[in-house]
Amino acid sequence: QVQLVESGGGSVQAGGSLKLSCAASEYALRRNRVTWFRQAPGKEREGVACISAGGGSKLYADAVKGRFTVSHDNDKNMVYLQMNSLTPEDTAMYYCAADAVVCSWSPGLYKYWGQGTQVTVSS
Repeated sequence: QVQLVESGGGSVQAGGSLKLSCAASEYALRRNRVTWFRQAPGKEREGVACISAGGGSKLYADAVKGRFTVSHDNDKNMVYLQMNSLTPEDTAMYYCAADAVVCSWSPGLYKYWGQGTQVTVSS
């Protein structure tokens, strides 16, 4: 059974940075599209960054473009989300998801999900 595990969340002040990690067992992340989603209390889950199989293509939501970077570490079978210049609006539970055919912001298209890691940004 494929399991995705996120880590790296925490509490930071506005303007700070965090790097989230997504690990998978028995599943080659580099061979599948992986998307980072986030969900704040009372809001719908939204996609923020997607990396294609092999890492040749990356897609970012407008809200994070220029501040977040998604990447692979093929040797470690990990996908990362580097988040810089964080604002309180970035506060949410962050999830990695995989196994979609194409990069999409539609959560229903993803088969595998992690349990999430909390990011809290204070002003």
